[in-house]
Parts: sequence; C-alpha cells; structure tokens
Amino acid sequence: QLQLVESGGGLVQPGGSLRLSCAATGSTLDYYAIGWFRQAPGKEREVVSCITTNGHGTDYADSVKGRFTISRDNAKSTVYLQMNSLKPEDTAVYYCHLFIHPYNYWGQGTQVTVSS
Repeated sequence: QLQLVESGGGLVQPGGSLRLSCAATGSTLDYYAIGWFRQAPGKEREVVSCITTNGHGTDYADSVKGRFTISRDNAKSTVYLQMNSLKPEDTAVYYCHLFIHPYNYWGQGTQVTVSS
C-alpha cells in the first residue's frame, strides 16, 4: 500500500528557509510525476510545484517562482521542496501528491508557518 509522508515543516521567520521532504513507503516514486500542494486556513488547496519522473521537468505557481525549488532523489524515493525567502502568505499545510489512475494519493501534510 503506497503511502506518502511529508516532513520538514515548522515555524520560520519571514525571509527564512525550509526544506520539505516527501517520502514514499510501500512503493517507489521513480515512475511518477509528483506535485506539492498547499492549503491555507479558509482557502482552497492550490498547486505549488510539480516535477516529472526524471526530474528534468519542473513547474511552479507564479507566487513561488524564484523562491521555491522542487527536486527529487529517486534512489531515496524522495521528493524535496526547498523554500527560500519565505513570506507570511506562504503559511499553509503542505501536501505532496501522486496520481496513479484512477487514484489520488496524498500525504498527511506538514505545517509551514511564516511569522515573526
């Protein structure tokens, strides 16, 4: 049974950095594109970034371009989201996502709070 587990969230001051990790158990991530999403209180879940299976293709929401970097290490079956220059509006629960037809897989989420 595939499960996704996020880690690396926490409380950080504006301008700070965090690196989130998304690890898979029960299967490997090697063959799948992975996305990072986030959901702030009272708002809908939104896509933040995604990465192709080999890591050569990436995409970002306009709000995080130039600040966030997605990467993956298939040997470790882990996808990362490096978040720099964090802003209070980045505060949210961050989820990684995988789609294997016809199922959506989500992790439990990791809280990121940007506050002074």
